[in-house]
Amino acid sequence: MKQPDRAKKAPKKQNFFLRLLALVLTGALVLGAVALVVFREHLNLDALRRWLHYRSIQTGQTGQTEPFTHGGGDSLDIACFEDGYLFSSTAGTHHYAFNGKEVDSLITHTEKPVLSVSERFGVTYNAGGDSLHLFGGGQQPRTYSPESGGILSARVNNGGWLAVTALQSHYRGAVTVLDEDQQPVIRLNYSSAFVTDAILSPGGDTVAVVTLTQTDGTFQSTLHLHRTDRADPFATIDLGSFVVLDMDFDSKGIWLLSESSLITLNKNGENRCEYAFDPNYLKGYTLDGDGFAVFLLGKYRAGSATVAVTVDHEGAVLGGMPLTRQVLSLSARGRYVALLDGHELNIYTKNLSVYDTLEDTQGARHVAVCEDAGVLLADSQEAWFYIPS
Repeated sequence: MKQPDRAKKAPKKQNFFLRLLALVLTGALVLGAVALVVFREHLNLDALRRWLHYRSIQTGQTGQTEPFTHGGGDSLDIACFEDGYLFSSTAGTHHYAFNGKEVDSLITHTEKPVLSVSERFGVTYNAGGDSLHLFGGGQQPRTYSPESGGILSARVNNGGWLAVTALQSHYRGAVTVLDEDQQPVIRLNYSSAFVTDAILSPGGDTVAVVTLTQTDGTFQSTLHLHRTDRADPFATIDLGSFVVLDMDFDSKGIWLLSESSLITLNKNGENRCEYAFDPNYLKGYTLDGDGFAVFLLGKYRAGSATVAVTVDHEGAVLGGMPLTRQVLSLSARGRYVALLDGHELNIYTKNLSVYDTLEDTQGARHVAVCEDAGVLLADSQEAWFYIPS
């Protein structure tokens, strides 16, 4: 009678050890996840990302690939995004894969080329022109032409949605929001103020529109926040004499830049913070960092930048450093900043700590850093990729 009793008790002991093992494994996974979050800045996880992403790309001893010829042209602008590189210039737009192979090209003379990218998409257009071209999403380039033409601004979010600011008959400006299929979601027409720019939230549920009026010789700016399913704004923010040069809309909220300062707001247009450049002057900038902006500032209105600073959404300085050489090109993406001068390329983290340095830049004049710290370099005719070790 005891044998069956022992047989019944054995599985209970085995289940106890299985539950204990599962508890230990779960605890290890949780601790590992917490460690990754806490020590992310000190772990070189992006080195693993680069190895996985670029392991098929051949590089030399300095970590640079063989150069490939790009389309050339004046007013060259370059950018990295999920599907490779985009080159925009007066000669048109070229899309290259990370190995330097051309994917698509639009050969057209462009007087005032503009390139705007998100993590997954890029859009190019001629300022004042009548069409724009959308790249990314693993698809062929798509073209959109506003009914009245005269594109003033076009910006794309990670979902492939576009906010297009253009001239409109009988109005002082209009904003059209397009979905990933370039179908209109909403059109906003303004008759009492000039529309200068517009941008979508990452999720595409909100569009921020900047308008400009003039009263007694003084310009007045206003920010309008609209849901993309209704025309009336849910918030209107008076910016006063603050003239918006550029803007961004990320998960933290809205970034607005003028010649004298940076203003940040949350998604509802509240909790305003400001970082003023005074007594310095703005010489260069990028709003493309993940949760931070980079500014090149100088002591005098004329002359080169003498200091670089990174600023977060609360207007707090994350890092700063003096500049002893003229900066030829500046780029930010993810948590990295790339600064190119006539002697070397330096890659920094968002607090401006040195992450990597490349001394032999082969005469590069332009840089575009990727989210994993890989850097595209280019001169007027050729481009090549640098993969930090």
